[in-house]
Amino acid sequence: MRDTVIKTLIELGKKDKDIELITGDLGFGVLKPFWETLPNQFINAGIAEQNMTGVAAGLALEGKKVFTYSIGNFPTLRCLEQIRNDCAYHNANVNIICVGGGYVYGSLGMSHHATEDIACLRALPDVTVICPGDPLEAKLATEVIAHTDGTTYLRLGRGGEKVVNNSIKKFTIGKAYKIRDAKDMPNKIAIFSTGAILEETSKACDILEEQGIAAEQYSFPTVKPIDKGVISDCAKRFDYIFTVEEHNIQGGFGSAIAEVLCECEGIAKLHRIGINDFYCIEVGSQSYLREQVGINAEGIVDKVKGVIGE
Repeated sequence: MRDTVIKTLIELGKKDKDIELITGDLGFGVLKPFWETLPNQFINAGIAEQNMTGVAAGLALEGKKVFTYSIGNFPTLRCLEQIRNDCAYHNANVNIICVGGGYVYGSLGMSHHATEDIACLRALPDVTVICPGDPLEAKLATEVIAHTDGTTYLRLGRGGEKVVNNSIKKFTIGKAYKIRDAKDMPNKIAIFSTGAILEETSKACDILEEQGIAAEQYSFPTVKPIDKGVISDCAKRFDYIFTVEEHNIQGGFGSAIAEVLCECEGIAKLHRIGINDFYCIEVGSQSYLREQVGINAEGIVDKVKGVIGE
């Protein structure tokens, strides 16, 4: 996913000299093609994410289209005040790239987890929150936000994610995308996810279908603004809506869905699947930590079946 975004930025930057990329002294293996191709549109701000964000805001207010880049929680939580005061308040055209949403850097411990970032960033006025589910969503989203005014948070996985959303042809901010229709079975649910947990969610839907539970699956690459139309429609057609996120369930994607559901008509009951408001103190790979907190495919299946009683 990250490689796809950088390749996309190189192509965009060749055509638009106002596109700038700033790194917080990270990602050199991935970013090298960018600075070799566009050296005058690249800055290494050093291990100083707060300063990086202030520099990005200044460039944006002078007409540049700026992308900042770092891993985990560093380009977000470490410089939340600068994003709020320097970028969002001025509606500056700064796009914050976080590589490693969730437990991607699980082997480096809790300090490198990004599990509260969606909640923090979506609480800031005038900040758009984009969490692509696969490389294709990431590519198309980057093309759009590069030419969209205002401050945007782009939350990525790391690399190696498979393309799941084959149906997407055009990315629209605020739109959810249907991944699959629910088959004609007695038990039907709607299942929503955001971010790189999309692949695990799709695997879970495959398992559920084999066990007689049909899931209508949606990817929500935009968390803010959220697709109220899809949520409202599913609330009327299904008894249960499940949300899946690699993030704390407090204030995150599931909370954004809940905010819409409480104001719309429908019979659906919402159940949020994510990190249940705790810090994971274990160290291991992303897949290992997902399993530990129950957001791998099997964990998602178990939680769905536990709710609907199958």
